[in-house]
Amino acid sequence: MKPTRFESTMALIDGKNSEDPNVYRVHGLDYPKELLYSQRMTRKLLQFHPNASKALQIAARAQHICRWQIPRDDYPMDRVGYLKWRETLKKMHADITATILKQVGYDDEFTNRITALITKKLIKKNEESQILEDVVCLVFLDYYFEEFSEKHDANKVIDILQKTWKKMSDKGRKEALKLQFSDKNLKLINEAIAP
Repeated sequence: MKPTRFESTMALIDGKNSEDPNVYRVHGLDYPKELLYSQRMTRKLLQFHPNASKALQIAARAQHICRWQIPRDDYPMDRVGYLKWRETLKKMHADITATILKQVGYDDEFTNRITALITKKLIKKNEESQILEDVVCLVFLDYYFEEFSEKHDANKVIDILQKTWKKMSDKGRKEALKLQFSDKNLKLINEAIAP
């Protein structure tokens, strides 16, 4: 049976992300880093919002598409450099995804909707944008936060937690508090979100 446009899109995104030369080890197996990240995004999205539209599922899967192509150290290692890097990445992710969507035959309206989601337009104003932001935060907290916390001092961790918390909806925050954390990190989380 011929794959649907949606299935073809997801497979093409996975194909791009499987080219990531950076690997991430999980349970003794190495995975291309962004392929693993994109599949975690899909899994978390469908747990958090089981009725996610096809557009939202594609935007979640393509969130970091080909991210390794623009390394962080191409930009100054300060706040301004970081923000410029993030903006450049978002545009690249959206452009690569738009090319895939056109390739499989999606129209401009559908493509523009996904571009707006990937480039984080209208967070807090658009329900799908907010759901995607919640999922990005939940994936970070569930899969990457413990490792991040090991590498940084408590003040930096609390600062990042507060920024993460600010981006999330009430539903996202409730979901975050159901995740499993080490005692040390649970203490930092409680400190970060205390009123």
